[in-house]
Amino acid sequence: MILAAGLGTRLKPFTDHHPKALAPVNGKSLLEINITNLQKFGIRDVVVNVHHFAEQIEQVLTANKGFGSNVQVSDERAEVLETGGGLKKAIPLLRDTEDILVMNVDILSDFDLNRMFLQHKRTGALATLAVQERSTSRYFLFKEEEKNLRLCGWRHATTLEEKLPCSAAAKMTPLAFSGIQIIQSTFLHKIVQEGKFSLVDLYLSLCCNERILAWNHTGDSLLDVGKPESLDKAAQMFNL
Repeated sequence: MILAAGLGTRLKPFTDHHPKALAPVNGKSLLEINITNLQKFGIRDVVVNVHHFAEQIEQVLTANKGFGSNVQVSDERAEVLETGGGLKKAIPLLRDTEDILVMNVDILSDFDLNRMFLQHKRTGALATLAVQERSTSRYFLFKEEEKNLRLCGWRHATTLEEKLPCSAAAKMTPLAFSGIQIIQSTFLHKIVQEGKFSLVDLYLSLCCNERILAWNHTGDSLLDVGKPESLDKAAQMFNL
């Protein structure tokens, strides 16, 4: 599932008239880049959620025949539901699979999805979160458990606000979330929240009783294409 329903306010003025999913990098939209990149790993069944200028995304997908993939649209025109709510609304389109990759449309990375998937299967984690050792304002906190890093909290680096739903571990490792995750299909049945909510809050509500683990891909190129200048940076960083 590619999360593409956001308003993309940081990408103004482009998003005054277009969805962020169609922001161009070297003549290709973020949506096309991510769909075709997933094909390299054998993923051709894709769900895309839409809200902001939804009809433009639908028109592009129709005109380009899903860029070679089977793409279904989860329609959030009535209300944007954030990442967690968007995932829940898309459940009817995600049922017939064992594991689901969920990623933000404005994230570009050269990460090796096969390595991430192998760890996800080896550990049997309910969810595997791609993370890196890099500077950011918000961190997931992990504790070591059986040679893996298990989610146990969240911290805002600037305000020092912390969310620690479980008893605090003696040592917690802060890692930056990459906006990429693999979840078991059984994860979908554990979503009890309604309406608008984030995946971050969903993970924190589950992490005490469920194994939500880190996949550390520090060293891979990663770019959050959130601002107009980052589109130019993306063109330089990635051979697209």
